[in-house]
Amino acid sequence: MKIILAVVGSPRRNGNTHILVSKIAEGARANSAVVEELFLGDFTIRECDGCHVCWKMEECIKNDDMQAIYPRIIQSDVIIFGTPVYWYGPTALMKGLIDRFVYFNCPQNREKIRGKSAVIAVPFEEDNAETARPVVEFFQKCLDYLEINLLGKIIVPGVSTRGEIRHKTERLEEAYELGRSLA
Repeated sequence: MKIILAVVGSPRRNGNTHILVSKIAEGARANSAVVEELFLGDFTIRECDGCHVCWKMEECIKNDDMQAIYPRIIQSDVIIFGTPVYWYGPTALMKGLIDRFVYFNCPQNREKIRGKSAVIAVPFEEDNAETARPVVEFFQKCLDYLEINLLGKIIVPGVSTRGEIRHKTERLEEAYELGRSLA
């Protein structure tokens, strides 16, 4: 049974990113995966200051909610990263989380994440799919560097108002099937 961590990097509950990630999670659950959803807006994640203390000892010295998130990342088989496009990048919430993945960059912690799999889900306002390219490239580079397999991505342009993605039924079906394939 696969354990999937679904990370919603949008500050909006019930917004397009949440709906898209939830549809992937629904598909995974339909194939018996265990899915936990995290709303980054519910957590306090301090910025990484590049001190590299985590490279010298087992834990990051930042006393914040990442201490509870690291074990969830480690226990998962697959991570779903969901973020809208904000100024041609991921949200600050998502970027802050990814910055703290430096913890996994040292040899003793790399083994905790190497070989995991990931999916990215990126809805955004503009109609041009190229708008999401910098976000996709960001994740591809980060995941490749950490030796995490990118299993799939779903990019949904043209959704600006909260919940508008519900009208893109074909894309939601695609997200559901992507989730089923993860399990």
